[in-house]
Amino acid sequence: MTAPTDYAPTDTAPAGIWRTEFADTVKLALPLALTQLGQIAMMTCDLLLIGRLGDQAVAAASLGHAALFSAFMLGLGLAAAVTPLAAQAFGARDPRMVRRALRVGMWAVVLAGIPITLGLLHTETLLLWFGQTPELSALAGRYLDGMAWCLTPSWLFIALRSFMSAVNRPQPVLWITLAAIPANALLAYALIYGHFGLPALDLLGAGLATTFVNIGMFIASLWVCATQRPFRKFHILNRLWRPDVALLGKLVLVGLPISAAMVLEHGLFAAASLMMGWISVSALAAHQIALQITAIVFMVPLGISFAATVRVGHAAGRRDADAARRAGIAAMVLGVGFQATMAVCVVAVRDQLPFLFLGSAGSSATIATAATLLLLGAAFFVVDGLQCIAAGSLRGFNDTFVPFLFAAFGFWAIGFVAAWLLAFNLGLGAAGIWIGLSIGLAVYASLLVWRFKVLTDRGHLPAMTSPALP
Repeated sequence: MTAPTDYAPTDTAPAGIWRTEFADTVKLALPLALTQLGQIAMMTCDLLLIGRLGDQAVAAASLGHAALFSAFMLGLGLAAAVTPLAAQAFGARDPRMVRRALRVGMWAVVLAGIPITLGLLHTETLLLWFGQTPELSALAGRYLDGMAWCLTPSWLFIALRSFMSAVNRPQPVLWITLAAIPANALLAYALIYGHFGLPALDLLGAGLATTFVNIGMFIASLWVCATQRPFRKFHILNRLWRPDVALLGKLVLVGLPISAAMVLEHGLFAAASLMMGWISVSALAAHQIALQITAIVFMVPLGISFAATVRVGHAAGRRDADAARRAGIAAMVLGVGFQATMAVCVVAVRDQLPFLFLGSAGSSATIATAATLLLLGAAFFVVDGLQCIAAGSLRGFNDTFVPFLFAAFGFWAIGFVAAWLLAFNLGLGAAGIWIGLSIGLAVYASLLVWRFKVLTDRGHLPAMTSPALP
């Protein structure tokens, strides 16, 4: 395997080392962040199209997204675990282990996708059980009848993206995502409203468009990895059907805590959506709009988090504890700086942003509540970005179980309880829910940063022993 060019800084002066670290992190994070922005652009486009159907449709889409992402997180950790395992192998110059990490990741998400997809098709019943109205539950169920099938292809795409990122070549996934944006918009428009000879399927059409586009993205990324340089030298399809139980077990040990932490986080946001539904339809619609804007901003620190996992993993693979520490710190500094800047920008235009989603179809109550939530989101942006990047840095060390425990404490013992008390006991309503979410995220972020400091102060590196190659 050709050695990557960024194994060690060429400038040994302290200032030069940090400049190189920041530059290399930005170089890796930029296409990853743009890819994430492309992903959220597709979701935002769907929401904009759905918003023209009225508040009821937006509220139903909010419930549908909450259910989908709770399910999505169950398998996402398995796909995400490809990144640290492949990055460490790449840092250790072990190309066969890079291929094996991708192979077991693809197997894991396919096996997980079958029961999770089937369970997601019963979302309407689950929402009724949680006290949502029959009308909203039926609309959300119709949305997921089309979108539930996107889970497995989207996880497979993420596993392939993780492989490409681990070998320092994330650009192809960006081009695939950019091509998918207009395809998704056109297909969603046609299937929602019934154009170009296709039936008008409203929310079902939006869900089907998402599924078809995700299948196309997976096929395109698989073709790139199998046939194009520099990926084809890894021969990712070799022995694809051969069992690799030992490494699969290692991937599950790394990936399940990632999934569990993500389920806890997104479960908290799903619970927030349910609580908003108990307050009013306008509160739920406003929450979805504010959350969508927050998600757009969050895509950049998420891309930086992926880069942090790769760069920390590369350093861990070559047993360079100082470089691993620099990689994590540089990523956190970049993320916090970006999020603070975006918080100021969003607060400045908070009264205008809801109109992008609702146009003239939105109620004044929904627009006013969304603007209030965006004002409260200023602190939310910063701590959310920090926790994401700190968690990504720890994944580069294969450190996922302790962050999972932190997630349980920060999100539910602190965040959920605070949101409930502030919203209902203290009468703050929708605003109280967002304040509680911010408190939980702040606690979680603080614990993760402390954990990273403890591990790097010890010069900690993960054990790099691996099962015998099959």
